[in-house]
Amino acid sequence: MPATTEIGDATRRTWLAAERTWLAWMRTGLAFEGLALAVGKLVPAVADTTTTWPYEVIGAAYGVLGVVVLVYAVARRRAVEAALPRGEYVSASDGVLLGTLAAAAVLGLATVVVVLAT
Repeated sequence: MPATTEIGDATRRTWLAAERTWLAWMRTGLAFEGLALAVGKLVPAVADTTTTWPYEVIGAAYGVLGVVVLVYAVARRRAVEAALPRGEYVSASDGVLLGTLAAAAVLGLATVVVVLAT
């Protein structure tokens, strides 16, 4: 293969990898939105409980986390697409990654506690 084809293929693969990563961020954000609906509305509807506010609060928090992830996904995609033509790398924000991880962990534990407590 000529060198120019290899470079073209590498560039194409890099763009496609960036697109797959963006789609993964989008799936994650949408999954949090689905959890928001499930925990906030569906679980209390089928659970044998009259107290729904803990589920609603946790569900709303999952919804907010989903929005944060979706907004970050778009911002990250723009940064990566701007950097690729220059041959630069843009790392993900440690603050956003750790913040979303911590939020997801806390919400997961809260969900377990509320489900087990009712």
